[in-house]
Amino acid sequence: MESNVVVKESGTQRAAVPVLQTLPGDDVRQIMWRYADRYDIQMAVQSARSVARGPVARLVAEGARNTHEWTEEKSRLYDAFDDSGITAIFLDPEHGGFIEGPKNLALALAAFELAWVDGGAATCSLATNLALSPIHERGTQEQRTHYMAGSAPRKPGEDRIPYRGAFALTEPLPYVGVETSMLSGKIRVAEWKEGGEPVLQVEKRGRFITNIAFANFVTAAVASDDPRIKGSCMVILEESDPGLFDRGAHTKKLVHQLSSTGDPVLNLKVPASRIIGGYTIKDGVIIPRFAHGDVIEAVFRRTRVPVGLMTSAKLLSAVEPVIRYQRQRFRGAEGGSPGSPRYELGLQQKEDTLHRLLDVWGVGEAGASFGFFASRMLDEFDPIEREKDRIFAEQGKESARAQMKELARFEPLAIELIALEAKKVRTAEEEKRREELLAQPLVRFAQLDAQVNVYGPAVKLWNTAVGATMMREAVNLMGGYGITEDCPGFVGQKWMDAQLEATYEGPESVQRRQLSVTMLNEVFLAQLRVWLKEMREIGRERAGTGACALATGLELWLKTLEYLQSAKDASGGRLYSNNRQGVTFALADALCWLLSSRSLILDVIELEERGVENPVLAEGLDGLVAFYTDLSHAQVARSCGEAGRICAELIYGYQRHPAWDDADNNGSCRAQDADALDAIIPGIGAGVRGYGDVLEMDELRPNKAGPCFVPHGIDGFIRLRAKLDGCLCGCRLAKDRAAAALTKVMIPETLDYPI
Repeated sequence: MESNVVVKESGTQRAAVPVLQTLPGDDVRQIMWRYADRYDIQMAVQSARSVARGPVARLVAEGARNTHEWTEEKSRLYDAFDDSGITAIFLDPEHGGFIEGPKNLALALAAFELAWVDGGAATCSLATNLALSPIHERGTQEQRTHYMAGSAPRKPGEDRIPYRGAFALTEPLPYVGVETSMLSGKIRVAEWKEGGEPVLQVEKRGRFITNIAFANFVTAAVASDDPRIKGSCMVILEESDPGLFDRGAHTKKLVHQLSSTGDPVLNLKVPASRIIGGYTIKDGVIIPRFAHGDVIEAVFRRTRVPVGLMTSAKLLSAVEPVIRYQRQRFRGAEGGSPGSPRYELGLQQKEDTLHRLLDVWGVGEAGASFGFFASRMLDEFDPIEREKDRIFAEQGKESARAQMKELARFEPLAIELIALEAKKVRTAEEEKRREELLAQPLVRFAQLDAQVNVYGPAVKLWNTAVGATMMREAVNLMGGYGITEDCPGFVGQKWMDAQLEATYEGPESVQRRQLSVTMLNEVFLAQLRVWLKEMREIGRERAGTGACALATGLELWLKTLEYLQSAKDASGGRLYSNNRQGVTFALADALCWLLSSRSLILDVIELEERGVENPVLAEGLDGLVAFYTDLSHAQVARSCGEAGRICAELIYGYQRHPAWDDADNNGSCRAQDADALDAIIPGIGAGVRGYGDVLEMDELRPNKAGPCFVPHGIDGFIRLRAKLDGCLCGCRLAKDRAAAALTKVMIPETLDYPI
């Protein structure tokens, strides 16, 4: 086997340089994404992979994406999901599942594996889980037992049809999917006999509803159209209910053809017990326990993350096909004999192709790290949220308003806990206090809730928005081959699929809107400041990861947020407000870039520290760590560059440019005046020259619109911005090293799909 180092001549010295031998496999991923000790999750990953690279890949290769209809061939996917155990991943063991406890990481990994081959297949798998999520998160015990167990795959000898669900939120409204609080679906009392259970009439016209071609139940969001029902709710509809269950026309999608999508028309009578979460009756009025918005919030905070990871899977799956294409591009041409650089490297002789592939790979790795970090956080958060619900139920505080008011009391305690946990050395008294705070579920909930509320929309926004753009770059790197149906790895189809994933569970504007509110939470900001210090410490020990630059980027972001919250634009308008989305949305984007890179750095460190425990990685670990360190450094530089640009535009962009004829213009002076100031305050003349236009004797004003801008009150930002630029030192050298590694890494002769 090829050695894991090469010898590099440097004068009279010979230095060993680690070599990236192979692309990262399961042993690497299990460490980086923290499931090396979870055999149940490893089995779920293998099951999903066998379906993705078997039945799914064959369907795509045979042209199943060329039709909008849900065909018999496509329907066999669900048989494959059932037989492999993918369907059961979402279920608890008492309902037919096999994974104990929270399942966010397992579900995210399964979606990742399916999307590695086809996004539509991943969506098809996730859609029933999405339909079940309102029941799982907010349903009554009876609803959970009935529908969760009914969705389990059939056991040998069972004669039943498993439940397949659809989630009906969006409707045929203008700007559908943007404003989820506006519903045209209606619910009324159809029949209410004295002493009996009310019967409800539910009308719902859906739009872009996944799984509707074969769903036998639907969880639908509706609003009251009857004074005897209060507010809104989500309700369960079954195809056997009295009335109309019209699946509607097939949506003629350009993408995700391995999932069914349609516009159903539903007009059914159902018992009131189908209201998700149950209801109470007060003064003759049915009061749903949960409004539809309460249910959606609980569902989307979890289901956004797997969708974001679907796009990251596409990027990482494109790496091997692009490398193969680059190396084989000139084979068979004249002058390309075996053994020659042209034959062995092809396009990889050129730095441009290598650097652009690294950009694709870096965004894919950062997105995966970002999403799986959020999935693990949700696994930690789930039992704490359940305990919070139990406590509030005992206290009779079930309304969202009452809970928010109560939780506000625990936010200062959560901030105190964050500060105590950040200390490397704690006194006995501090440790006792930390344990006291950890023992209070509502304190821990406030701490994690603040993070989850940022990470959910952040992963969905950054992974799909930036990922879709980078998929276009992956297609471009395949040349004309990238837009053909038989392109290796289905790269062109994945690029198209990514456009739809960017709109799932709310388009980018919805995620930015949520982030613009949640990232202001003082508990989250306290945690972010701790992460900033953490990056500084990592940068001291592992400068090559780019952690120090990231710390400066986070500091710059915090400084920008602080300024924008108190500053006004040139017309006197507030900068940070709900209606200034040019400010709030842009700052949300900047934060996403930085948080994604933080997750990648932490994964690289995990690989370095835990990789030595795995004998399979022993020989190639140094090369892997060296490559990932350089890739991380390059990705951090890009993230800090994007964040720095956004912050600079926001700081400077809302200030009016000075003009020569301004009454208070002091943006220019004569050179002799600037020099005269040095006699009073040494060195000030150089400062004046740096901040304004200094005219030499008899010199006319420069040929431009106005004098240079003179900053006031932003000195701290200016220093940080200059520091951030300096922190990029070495990032391009890291990218050069990573590019060199791409020319040496071994890849299989052929892709392992389609079969």
